[in-house]
Amino acid sequence: RRHTRYISVTGVQTCALPISMNIVASGMTAQQLRLDVVAENVTNSTTTRTEAGGPYRRKMVVFQSVAGRDDFRAAMARAAEGLTPNAGAPTAGGVRVTQIVEDPSPMKLVYDSTHPDANEDGYVEMPNVDMVKEMTDAMAATQAYSANVTAFNTLKSVVAKGLEIGR
Repeated sequence: RRHTRYISVTGVQTCALPISMNIVASGMTAQQLRLDVVAENVTNSTTTRTEAGGPYRRKMVVFQSVAGRDDFRAAMARAAEGLTPNAGAPTAGGVRVTQIVEDPSPMKLVYDSTHPDANEDGYVEMPNVDMVKEMTDAMAATQAYSANVTAFNTLKSVVAKGLEIGR
């Protein structure tokens, strides 16, 4: 006997697969923004003048878990009391970007007395962008994005197999 997993979201029974796809899509969107911020950092790694004044300051993405459903322990406790786990959950979970913050680490001082932004001692304040950090961030974001794509493709395959059942 086959069972389709349904969950209750605000009292309406819905299939869990579209919700799972939304969770995966939130991860893909967050990692794409992370890659965009890395690209901005790399592009501005030598920018010594900004609209705010001074050199470019490295930016970082802050993620937050979106927990709309009960965790496993809470779901089991609700089920033991005869209540529906995850009942009334407004969202399915996932991740979201809460903010993009500037890295507070100090700027680099580089001696270049011919640079137009050099101080009286010949030093130029350069952005606090570290290319090793940026490449590491880019690789981690790419791997996380790829993992989300794999999960999404797996979900698509499950849906396709489910549709074949009716044939």
